[in-house]
Amino acid sequence: MSWANLFRRKTLANIVHEHSVQRESSKLNRVLSVRDLTMFGIAAVIGAGVFSTIGTAAFDGGPAVIFLFIFTAIACGFCALCYAEFASSVPIAGSAYTYSYIAFGEFIAWVIGWDLLMEYAISDIVVTISWSQYFVGLLKYYGIVIPAHFTMDYFSAHSGFQHVQEFLAQGRALPEVLSSISDPLILKGYEAWTSAPRIGSLAIIFDLPTFFITALVTWIILLGIEGSKTFSGIMVAIKLAVIFFVVAVGIFYINPANWVPFAPNGASGVMKGVSAVFFAYIGFDVISTTAEECRDPQRDLPKAMLYTLAICTVIYIVLGLVVTGVVHYTQLQVGDPLAFIFGPEGANIPWFSGIIALSAVISLAGVLLVYQLGQTRIWMVMSRDGLLPPMFSKIHPKFKTPWISTLIAGLFVAIPSLFLNLREVTDLSSIGTLFALVLVSAGVLMIDPHNNDKNKKFRMPYINAKWIYPGLLALTACIVLFYQSYGYFTLLEKQDFLEFARFKHKIPLLLFCVEVLALAYWCFRKSLSLIPLIAVTLSSFLITELGIITWIRFAVWLVVGGVVYFFYGYKNSRLGKTAY
Repeated sequence: MSWANLFRRKTLANIVHEHSVQRESSKLNRVLSVRDLTMFGIAAVIGAGVFSTIGTAAFDGGPAVIFLFIFTAIACGFCALCYAEFASSVPIAGSAYTYSYIAFGEFIAWVIGWDLLMEYAISDIVVTISWSQYFVGLLKYYGIVIPAHFTMDYFSAHSGFQHVQEFLAQGRALPEVLSSISDPLILKGYEAWTSAPRIGSLAIIFDLPTFFITALVTWIILLGIEGSKTFSGIMVAIKLAVIFFVVAVGIFYINPANWVPFAPNGASGVMKGVSAVFFAYIGFDVISTTAEECRDPQRDLPKAMLYTLAICTVIYIVLGLVVTGVVHYTQLQVGDPLAFIFGPEGANIPWFSGIIALSAVISLAGVLLVYQLGQTRIWMVMSRDGLLPPMFSKIHPKFKTPWISTLIAGLFVAIPSLFLNLREVTDLSSIGTLFALVLVSAGVLMIDPHNNDKNKKFRMPYINAKWIYPGLLALTACIVLFYQSYGYFTLLEKQDFLEFARFKHKIPLLLFCVEVLALAYWCFRKSLSLIPLIAVTLSSFLITELGIITWIRFAVWLVVGGVVYFFYGYKNSRLGKTAY
């Protein structure tokens, strides 16, 4: 094995050649316009973030969570410009995987492809779990009750049971304990654990609705891109209509006192919601995976990404203000915040709460469809490059879809979603996406640091960052030191370096500091473009907020991927076998 071959790159000429050949052989239907792509983007971005994770973010940061939405949107905006820069040059599917193949070489492309498979799968799992919660609640609203042990994961049920047992061990009676617990998840977990059927001592507990919705969406994707496009368009129309009515009705029930204090937990509280808020924005990049089904990908993909981000940011800010205005932020750690604010604790309009639950069931299915669509295209492109078995790139003769990839992607989501919970998977999805954004943004600096190609249909503005970027870093450092000295927030304390239990959680932040210093040096030497530099910096900083445990889990996934690459991908790579 040659170490140099690990970083063998595709060139734009390779890409153009492959694209012309694959266009004839794969015959994917080119039917997507800018409007269709924007609808896909909105379907992905306005999903679980609105109907689920916005509540968790508001609970942590209070009404000031809107600043985190703005900050995250800015970070994603810079990254979207980098994606658009690549999309205008590379007209094939694969998103960050394909872009990294050009910028960094095969091994890094494999790493990011493996990362994207996890990102989309985990995102789908989060969406299916959120869908299940709304679906179960909707059925209950109409008097249909699914047994608790078939509507939640095993570990949450066991945790709920253990929580109740701790109180019982204190000598308290069961009715008293149950009446004193306010967390519905604990009560549901206890009910699921005690009522579940058993095989020996093993309780049979899993989230059955998640499997049902994944199977349904997989079938829709399998039938073809035309059906997926139509389904997604209908979902977006319903979703936007519901959001409009939530704002139009909710604005009359806003209590300004709920916005005081605006940032109850300070800057640290706002940043604690990074995982939940960034998860809300995951999806704008999924548009790039459909490049081979676009009418004019080099023109339409950049426009659709930027339109999606702009529209969705405005929606999130307005919804954040309405949600925290109708109900106090301390009550918003719930799985269905939009329905919750129209319940007894908020506006108390039960029928409207039911409408929101119904729309969430429909809309979240649309989100799942878009994420699944993106995941199948990653499987397909990696297979075409020889890094995965060839069966994953087989196109169905009738439906014109990568049918084996579609089925495998469905299983990758359906089976884990039976047993996982939201808290376990949201952070992993966010770190996977942020990692992809960092590499795509850095890739722009690798292939065209001064944006000299004037033939592209989209050109990101070149701003010489030689002096600007180091100056911005110095200014930011001064501001941070000033505010930390006055106790407004704390990044590092002396105690962090004396106790490993505290220090290990600061390792991501220290690595980030090393990274930005290296970027400043590289920028000064090479006069790099400012926009991708800012994209790399902001995305890297957001990663530091996810915690060391998430980093470790992500590293384990990448190590598993490395084993797969060295035992299969390296030996079967088309680029390694073919001389262009």
